[in-house]
Amino acid sequence: QYSLIKDVVSSLKRHRMHEQQFTHHPLLVLSNFGLQQIQVKLMASMFQNMFPSINVHRVNLNSIKRCVLISYNTETQLLDFRHYSVKVVPVGVNKAVKKLLQEKFPNMSRLEDISELL
Repeated sequence: QYSLIKDVVSSLKRHRMHEQQFTHHPLLVLSNFGLQQIQVKLMASMFQNMFPSINVHRVNLNSIKRCVLISYNTETQLLDFRHYSVKVVPVGVNKAVKKLLQEKFPNMSRLEDISELL
């Protein structure tokens, strides 16, 4: 079973697709691949080799734009493949600073200087 990209995009209220999402490799997450069966190990190895490895100590968090989740169901022996878009947002800052960090410039026509915004 699968869905076409046009069906997925048409079902979303706000879709976020842009070229920068595909400039870096996705973060690969494998779920339920820890079994000792040889075919499960082979599948896990195949998926790991499809995507380049990411060094977690050196990776820039802002460069991760996508996540690929592959989950193996042991009862049905089916794979669930999900591809997510990841967005990094600042946490713990007020709304005005968050807009500045996300490059959404607020209307400052009623303000005297930037300190009133902050």
